[in-house]
Amino acid sequence: MTLESLIAGAKEQGASDLHLEAGLPAALRIRGTLRTAGEPIALQILSSFAHEILGDHWPQFLERHSADLSRTISGVRCRINILQTSRGIGFAIRLLASFQATIETLNLHPDLKKLITHPHGLILISGPTGSGKSSTLAALIQEINLTDTRHIVTIESPIEYSFRPRRSYIRQREVGRDTPSFEQALLDALREDPDVLMVGEMRDPETMRLTLNASETGHLVLATVHSSTCAEALQRVASAFPAEIQASVCAQLADCLLGVISQRLVYRNDLNMRIPECEVLTATMAVKNFVRTREFFKIASSLETGAEHGMWTFQRYRSWIQNRKKWHTPEEIAEAPDSEPVGETMPLPTPASAPTTTKISLPHKPAPATGDRIEIEPEEGDWGKILKTKE
Repeated sequence: MTLESLIAGAKEQGASDLHLEAGLPAALRIRGTLRTAGEPIALQILSSFAHEILGDHWPQFLERHSADLSRTISGVRCRINILQTSRGIGFAIRLLASFQATIETLNLHPDLKKLITHPHGLILISGPTGSGKSSTLAALIQEINLTDTRHIVTIESPIEYSFRPRRSYIRQREVGRDTPSFEQALLDALREDPDVLMVGEMRDPETMRLTLNASETGHLVLATVHSSTCAEALQRVASAFPAEIQASVCAQLADCLLGVISQRLVYRNDLNMRIPECEVLTATMAVKNFVRTREFFKIASSLETGAEHGMWTFQRYRSWIQNRKKWHTPEEIAEAPDSEPVGETMPLPTPASAPTTTKISLPHKPAPATGDRIEIEPEEGDWGKILKTKE
C-alpha cells in the first residue's frame, strides 16, 4: 500500500476527498457522500506516509500537530492536510480537478465574468467547506488571465491550482513556504505593483483589514470566506472586528465592495455529477447603504428585486440550471486539448517544457511540481545589450 495507489484508486472512483485515519479503512467522498473502502490502515503506514511527504518539515508538524501542503501525486493535484488525532496521524486529501478551472468548464453562469471587468474593488466568494469556492476563485483568475494584461499575485495556503501565464503575468505565493503569513504577503503585495490580488482565505481580522485596504487602494481583490449566503458573508466580515470599530469597517466594506458569490454544490442524477448553484449579489447603491448601516437582513430583499442589476437568488439560479441544455462534463474537458487563447498575447518567453508523469516519488523537501508550473527563462533584452556595450 502506498499513498500514490490510494490516491489513484480514489481518482478512479470519482472521489473528491480521501480521508485516512489510523485503525480505520480509507473513506472516500463521492458525490458528497462518504464511503469506506478496504481494510483498516495501520498507524505505522500513515506515519511513514507523513514522514515521506513532510521530510525536513517533520519537526514543525510535531510542534503544530498539523500541516497544510499541496502536491501532484499519481497525476492528480492534491490539497493535503496532515493532522494529529486521538488515534495517531490522519490525512484529509482534496483531489482537485485535473482540468484548468474556467467559468465554462465549471458550468457557472457567464454573468460572473462581469464582476472581474472592474479595475479595483472587492469580490467575495463564500460557501460552506467543500462547496467549490477555490475552483470558482481559480476560474475568475483564469478568466482575467485569458482576457486581460494584468499583474496577478495570489496568496494561498496551500496553492491548489497552478496557473500558466497567458495574457496576464501571474505570481503565486504559498503561505508557510514562500511567505510566513497572509498578513506579511498582503503587506509585501502592495509593493509588488499588482493589478489583481487573490487571497485564498480571510481567516482573521488582520487579514480582513489588509484585504479591505488593498481593495481601496486601486487593486482588484478576490477572496473567500466561509458562509452560506451573501448576506452572511458580509456580516461575517463585519463581526470579525471589535464592536467599537465595526461602523468604520462596514463603511470601508461598502465603499470597496463589487459583489459577493455564495455557492453550494448540488448533484444532478441525469448528468451524474455535481454542479454549482449560486447566489450572486452586486454592489448597488441600496446594497452599499445596507452594508454601511449594518442592516444585513435587508440584503435579501435587494437580491429578490435585483435581477436587472445581475443579481441571482438561489431560486432564480436553480431555474436557469433547469433550463440549461449544454453542460461541460469532466470527461469531455479532459479529452479537449489545451488551446491557446484567441487574440493578442503578452510577449512572454516560452515556458520550458517538462514531461508529464503519472507517478512521482515524493520529495523529502517540499518543492513545486515541475510539470505544473511555468518557468520563465530570462532573455537578454535591449537593456542588457546596452549594459554590455558600456562595459
